[in-house]
Amino acid sequence: MENSLFLAKFWGWYLIIFFVILSFNPKRIKQIFEDLKDEKFLIVTSFVAIIVGLLNILFHNIWEPSWRLIITLIGWIALLIGLFLFIFPKRTVSRLDFINVKFVQLLYMLLFFLGLFLLNMAYGILIY
Repeated sequence: MENSLFLAKFWGWYLIIFFVILSFNPKRIKQIFEDLKDEKFLIVTSFVAIIVGLLNILFHNIWEPSWRLIITLIGWIALLIGLFLFIFPKRTVSRLDFINVKFVQLLYMLLFFLGLFLLNMAYGILIY
């Protein structure tokens, strides 16, 4: 339970902070996609995603139908994205080129609400 609350706070704040950064500077999205074409940046990014995803999974691999499943899925998604970026870099980056900025903005809007939900679960702000 302690790990669930900690990770809900971590991922909730992370998603909200990232949303705010991208909202004030939407050019950063294009810059990230351009930077993924640089092999050194790609390797560092994939290693960070693998480490974050693996740590998340090791500390929180709960497959029960509750809000805790969201935290587990975030860890698995991070791990898989990191592995795909490391093992199949060109194919993964070319598929990411298909995604446009408007879709990413919509995705981050959804992730913002997910961050709010996780913070609500961690801090118990709204009781229903």
